[in-house]
Amino acid sequence: MLTHPTLDQLRQLGLAGMARAFEDLQSRSGGELAPAEWLGLLLDREIADRQDRRLKARLRFAKLRHQASIEDIDWRSSRGLDRALFQKLALGGWIEARENLIIEGPTGVGKSWLACALGQKACRDNHSVLYQRVPRLFADLGLARGDGRHARLMRTLGAVKVLILDDWGLEPLGPEQRRDLLELMEDRYGRGATLITSQVPVDRWHDLIGDPTLADAILDRLVHNAHRIQLRGDSLRRKRTAATAPDA
Repeated sequence: MLTHPTLDQLRQLGLAGMARAFEDLQSRSGGELAPAEWLGLLLDREIADRQDRRLKARLRFAKLRHQASIEDIDWRSSRGLDRALFQKLALGGWIEARENLIIEGPTGVGKSWLACALGQKACRDNHSVLYQRVPRLFADLGLARGDGRHARLMRTLGAVKVLILDDWGLEPLGPEQRRDLLELMEDRYGRGATLITSQVPVDRWHDLIGDPTLADAILDRLVHNAHRIQLRGDSLRRKRTAATAPDA
């Protein structure tokens, strides 16, 4: 069998993983393998290659703020993180059930990092994920309303399987922001999972939204089926800074 024509044919068919496996087997003199074993190895490599490319594409689309993973969580930090609850959430049942997750706690305790770790795990589990900082999201929606992209952006936000809204509640919402948020929560209710991080306790969100009627409608869709992670403690960033500071 001629190596180069076979490689060319595999690449023309878009079977890049099989082509690389073919080269490896040829270089290692894989002639002692039976034809079925050759084919099995080529198929295994092609499947792994396609899965890897799909994961990279999902991670590019997700635009996660941190390169975080659930395997790298520091359980020694005293921030009130329930290990059993978090590990259960990492299994993704709440995503399959199209429920929500709220991570609340003071600044610097790792809310965004944990959210990105769960987002990365969701990407690995073949879910579409999109990360958005809430202040920037509302600014983008305002610009999109002016240049005709608003409907398309809202469709993207509504269709993604896991939407991460980071830094919710840094400032009260205006009229357009309230309407956008209600439309988004309505589009996503029962269709996708939403993860929100916030420094502000949930019992103050009603006041942040402002309009009582819209606040009731938004929180009914967002909070009533939400899992909760409540963190506490001092800023991990300040602790790390203090630990690395030179002695006086």
